[in-house]
Amino acid sequence: MKQSRHLETELPGPKARRLMQRQQAVVARGVSTLMPTFAVRAEDGIVEDVDGNRLIDLAAGIAVTSVGASAPKVVESVQRQVAEFTHTCFMVTPYEGYVAVAEKLAEITPISGPVRSALFNSGAEAVENAVKIARSFTGRQAVAAFDHAYHGRTSLTMSLTAKSMPYKHSFGPFSPEVHRVAGSYPFRDELDGHTAAERAIDQLRTQIGPENLAAVIMEPIQGEGGFIVPAPGFLKEVVHWCRENGVVFIADEVQTGFARTGRWFASEYEEIEPDIITTAKGIAGGMPLSAVTGREDIMNAAHPGGLGGTYGGNPVACAAALSSMETIDEQGLDQAALRIEELVRERLEEVQRSDPRVGDIRGRGAMLAFELVDPATKAPDAALTSAVASAARQSGVITLTCGTYGNVIRLLPPLTISHDLLIEGLGVITDALAEA
Repeated sequence: MKQSRHLETELPGPKARRLMQRQQAVVARGVSTLMPTFAVRAEDGIVEDVDGNRLIDLAAGIAVTSVGASAPKVVESVQRQVAEFTHTCFMVTPYEGYVAVAEKLAEITPISGPVRSALFNSGAEAVENAVKIARSFTGRQAVAAFDHAYHGRTSLTMSLTAKSMPYKHSFGPFSPEVHRVAGSYPFRDELDGHTAAERAIDQLRTQIGPENLAAVIMEPIQGEGGFIVPAPGFLKEVVHWCRENGVVFIADEVQTGFARTGRWFASEYEEIEPDIITTAKGIAGGMPLSAVTGREDIMNAAHPGGLGGTYGGNPVACAAALSSMETIDEQGLDQAALRIEELVRERLEEVQRSDPRVGDIRGRGAMLAFELVDPATKAPDAALTSAVASAARQSGVITLTCGTYGNVIRLLPPLTISHDLLIEGLGVITDALAEA
């Protein structure tokens, strides 16, 4: 399809308005949508809607379609697998695709020694199972997460998630034995990695106690919390403390995994070796799949039959995952992510030099964000952020916000986006900022 932005109608167009009426009549109010239109097809950096509008995609379905929303190898493998069989349930009649995905994960995951994997459907489901495995392995119950964390929307993962609205508000009570400690937010806490780690470890030691703690979980780059990259050395010290005290360290790489940051996993930048890594989103080119991958002794702690699910490791999703990972390798999409970072940083830093409302620019690879603030006080400016994102969407650029304070614009383009589209989409956003 044509890789150019084009607005055939205003947004929403007439067909989209009719679909909105149908949506409002049958879809639960809690399932809200951001873009004022409906997609009909997508490829690389463009999503086309029902009215013929072509939108620049700077979201990739929240970091899912990293290889593009219709990557040829993924499409071919899915079509082939669907024609053979769609489901048998791996726990009933197993199939090679599940094993092949686990083999590939063992090859690329930055954990030394033998590793094992279990496959599921969503990132939240992977996190839930990682906690189950850690509790089984350690015989302990407590789990610690960090300020600004996001780990999912199920009962347990909602408890691990920090932000109340819209994720936790009115949905309690929450799971017990979940604790929260301070993390590292260099732009706001102004602490170096060592000092921030000392603070976190002191809370882990005194408020929970290592003898009670099964697992510590953290995103190497906190996603929904604002694309927060911890200060250098922070994660390394936390992981070292976990190892000394027999606490399982879980790296939640659901959003950061599969070349999104310029490497297979963001943990590699931090020079850490997690005990368990949870993945989803970019693993399967848009098909629902997630994984828990970890040290063999930890992963084997769960008894036979203790892990699984009817659809976990679905054969169609496994076929898509194998082709998606092959595409990342063949097209060098890790390097593409680094080129995206170079282009985006250069443009954002240029804007920041003349606009003090851009308080911070951060992230890695094709997972970048900028935080909007009151330049006099550094207070978060959520209203400005919302206005900029809304204006960009109306101009045909799919734009996401994030952050505990709602004042961060995040950029998650497909790794296959053209540089021209990327620069144009970014220009629409920065023009909206200038006009706001």
